[in-house]
Amino acid sequence: MLTRIILALLLPLILLALWQAAAGAGMLSPAYFPAPLQTLDALTTSVVTGKLWGPFAATAWRMFQGWFAASLAGVILGAVIGFSRTARELLQPTLEFLRPFPASAVIPAAILIFGLSNAMAVWVIAFGSIWPVLLSTLHGFAAIEPRLKEVSAALEMRPVDYLRKVALPSALPDIFTGVRISLSIALILAVVVEMQSAQPGLGQNILLAQRMYRSPELYAGIVVLGLFGLAISWVLERVEQRLLAWKIRR
Repeated sequence: MLTRIILALLLPLILLALWQAAAGAGMLSPAYFPAPLQTLDALTTSVVTGKLWGPFAATAWRMFQGWFAASLAGVILGAVIGFSRTARELLQPTLEFLRPFPASAVIPAAILIFGLSNAMAVWVIAFGSIWPVLLSTLHGFAAIEPRLKEVSAALEMRPVDYLRKVALPSALPDIFTGVRISLSIALILAVVVEMQSAQPGLGQNILLAQRMYRSPELYAGIVVLGLFGLAISWVLERVEQRLLAWKIRR
């Protein structure tokens, strides 16, 4: 385990050392590429003074709200479409029409409907991050082994029991894949919405730092977003391993 951690950190540390050396030698403009130690100093200052926590909490809460709504709606819609041919014929054309829309393109319409509110931001995040969950859920239900369907039919299982005992466990690996991708998209969209609609959060802080040429603060915000994304991805991976231990052992 220790060897894996060292190997994973080796390349980033080498790149940071080269960056620091280039900045120290004056090969990089500090206005655009501040030395990593300057970024670390800006990050430490924002943590110690508490300037980081308010924007970070706002971005995280906004992201989790949109992601949860997208995950719940994606799983429900995917299950309904996967089980019902009528629902598939009714809903799939509309969903296929909406799916290619870039989430950032609907921000003006969302502002028009909801105003510059948190509800607007959550709606945009949910709209943009629902598709991986929906598509992976559809794929998971479509990929159920035919033998399981035959056994369920032979046992005359009720639809609710079939969903709970057969369909959902079989589809869970695909659903988790979509959920993890959706979480990354939700974080990206949370930052984009904050930049475009002046919502308080890390995205707005990064944009203001860029406009005022406070490059260390800009890169410090990017580092926080990267670490946050890495942490939540790791947590989801551990949850997936625990819930799907039966699948992994197979």
